[in-house]
Amino acid sequence: MSSRIVVVGGGTAGARLAERLPVTLLGEEPHAPYNRVLLADVLAGRYGPEVIALPAPRGEPARRGTRVTGIDRDAREVRCADGTRVAYDRLVLATGSNPVLPPLRGLAGGDRLPAGVHAFRTLDDCLALDARVGPGVRAVVIGGGLLGVSAARALAARGAEVVLAQQGEHLMERQLDADASELLRRHLAGLGVEVHTECRVRGLKAASGAVSAVELADGFVLDADLVVLACGVRPRVGLALEAGLDVRRGIVVDDRLRTSDPYIHAVGDCAEHEGRLYGLAGAALEQADVLATVLAGGAAAYRGTRALTRLSLDALELAAFGEAVPRPGDDTVRLTDATRSAYRKVVVRGDRLVGGVLLGDLGAVGTLARAWEGDEALPDASLLHLLTHDGGS
Repeated sequence: MSSRIVVVGGGTAGARLAERLPVTLLGEEPHAPYNRVLLADVLAGRYGPEVIALPAPRGEPARRGTRVTGIDRDAREVRCADGTRVAYDRLVLATGSNPVLPPLRGLAGGDRLPAGVHAFRTLDDCLALDARVGPGVRAVVIGGGLLGVSAARALAARGAEVVLAQQGEHLMERQLDADASELLRRHLAGLGVEVHTECRVRGLKAASGAVSAVELADGFVLDADLVVLACGVRPRVGLALEAGLDVRRGIVVDDRLRTSDPYIHAVGDCAEHEGRLYGLAGAALEQADVLATVLAGGAAAYRGTRALTRLSLDALELAAFGEAVPRPGDDTVRLTDATRSAYRKVVVRGDRLVGGVLLGDLGAVGTLARAWEGDEALPDASLLHLLTHDGGS
C-alpha cells in the first residue's frame, strides 16, 4: 500500500476511504464528514447535525476547511488555497458534485444566490434553510426529483406553506412511472405540499434585496419567502480538467477506479465509469470499498452498481430500482391499492428482473432487490409471486 494516500473531498466516498485506510483527507467544508442522504431529516427537525456525522477517519483527523486549488502531477502534490502543498503517492479525487443552478431571470451569475434562495446540497445549505423556515413561511421548491421531493417534505414538516414546481410530466421521473408518481403526489398533498407538474419557472422577483416571488412561464406568480433550487447536480471536475485528466461528463475511470493518470483515482459523484454517472450514495460506497482494496494491494475490480433508491416520506415508504418503464416485449406485473397508497410493479425481460417500483408496504423489497442485484434467472414461479412474497426488506 502506498505510504501517502491523499483524498480530496470529505463526502460519502472520501469518508468511507478514510474509514478503511490511513489517508490524508482534505475536506473543503468546515464540518466533519456527514451523511448527505440525511440532510432532509435534519431540516425536518428529526435529527440534529451531530447525528448524521460519519465515522472518524482511521488515521489522522480530516483537515476541514481545506480547499484544493490545483494538482501538480509531475511533483505529485496538491496545492491548497492557504498556500500549503500536500505530497501524495496516490491521489483520490472524491470531489462530489455541485447543484445545478437553472438559468432564471433574477438569478445572479456566480456562486452567490439572492437572499432567500438556497440550493440544498450541503450542511451549510441545510442550516441556512433551518434559520429561515417556520410556520407560515411561503416556500417554493423548484425541481421534482428525489432531492426536491425530500426538501418539500422537510419544509412542510416545519410548518411552511410549500409549493413544488416540476418541469417534467410527473415527480421523480428517473425512478417512478406515472402511476407511482401520482400516488406520491397525493401523499405530498396530504402533507400540505402543493404540487405543480409540467410547470416551467421563468424567473425570480425580489423586494428589499430578498426573493419575494417566483414567476412561471405562463405569467402566474407564486409568492415566496424562500426558494429552494433542487434541479439536479453536476460532477465537480474542475481540478481534473485543469490537471489534464480525461474528463467527459465526469472524471473517466477504469475498473480499478484509475483516471488517465495511474497515480490518480476518482470515486463517487465525480467519477464516470463505463460512460455512467451514478450520483447515489450506494455507488459511492461500493466504489470506495473497491478502491480501498486496490490501494491496499488486493485484487478488486469495480463492475458498476445496481443501485436501489429508497425514500421515507413519513407514512409513505418508497423504493425504486432499474428500469421502471417497460420496453416492447417486456412483461409487467402491477398491484395497486389506492385506498392504502400501496403500489407494486415489476418489469421482467426474458427471465431477468430489470426494474421495479414499490410504494407503501415494502415487505417485498428485499426479495425483489436480491433478484435484481444478482441479475440471475428468475424461478419458474409466477410473476405475481414476486410481488406477493414478503421475503423481508
